[in-house]
This record gives sequence, structure tokens and C-alpha cells, in this order.
Amino acid sequence: MDLRDRKHENHLIMKTSDLTHRPPRSPRIRLGGYAILPRLLDKARAEAAGTVGEYQFNSTLDSLFFGFTGIAATALLDEAKADKSDTEILNWIETTAPLRHSATEIQQWSAWTERFAFNDVASREWFTGEIKRLCPARADIGTIFEYLDVDDFVTFGGKA
Repeated sequence: MDLRDRKHENHLIMKTSDLTHRPPRSPRIRLGGYAILPRLLDKARAEAAGTVGEYQFNSTLDSLFFGFTGIAATALLDEAKADKSDTEILNWIETTAPLRHSATEIQQWSAWTERFAFNDVASREWFTGEIKRLCPARADIGTIFEYLDVDDFVTFGGKA
């Protein structure tokens, strides 16, 4: 467990998610060094429970994790349906992932995902439109993680 995981140790035992009442965890929170993973687990559990709301399991962001680990989205969803804790699912990932990586590689991949931004014209246009919709006065939102954090906050009543 890395230091960022220890800060959020209470999140490691989460087993249910109702994303109609609260957002999934930030993509910045890490589990086993993996960015995205705690958010992905929240969405998988909500998908399994029928409480995913407007969120999408196996989204474009989620596919970055699946591509990096070689884990199939359906296999991870099955683990979530089995009511396993974050730690239990992490152990499953570490023992069954077709693509295994060192702690350094996971750290580098997670750092890369935190800087991920759309680079094709259509996606950038969508992204710019979303920023205008959420918080037109903000010029500091340039990555997907920044956007998701603001979108989650605004969706559940915050002001950007």
C-alpha cells in the first residue's frame, strides 16, 4: 500500500456504492498505486447494484486501467458482484492480471493518467463545452481528472 492509500484507508473497506446519492471517489485516489481503480470499483459496485445513476462503468477512463492491466471489464464486474472489498479485489488483480507491472511502472502509469487530456478535435470540443457548462470562469481545468472532480462536485450541489 502506498502513502496515498494510507491517507484514504477508510475507503479501502468500501463495499457498496450508490452513485445516485454521492459521486464515486476521485480518480486521483489510488489503490495499490493505481489511479482510477477506487473510482472504477465504486462504479462497478453501483453497476452491479443498479445504482450507477448517470455514471458509466467501463468508460473511456476506465478503459485506460483495463488496457494497462489486461483485465476484462466483465471479470472486474464479476468480482464487484461477489461483494469483495477493495483490498480483496486488489489482491485478485495482482494475482490474475494478464499484464503485470512493477510498482515503478504502476506509479508512472498513474502519473500519466493524472495528466491525461483529450488531444483529438472532437473530444477537445466536447471537453471545452463541458467546462463552459460547469464553470465558465475557470481557466485552470485542463485534464480529465480535474474535470471529473469539478463535475462530481457540481453534480451533487457544489458551486465551481
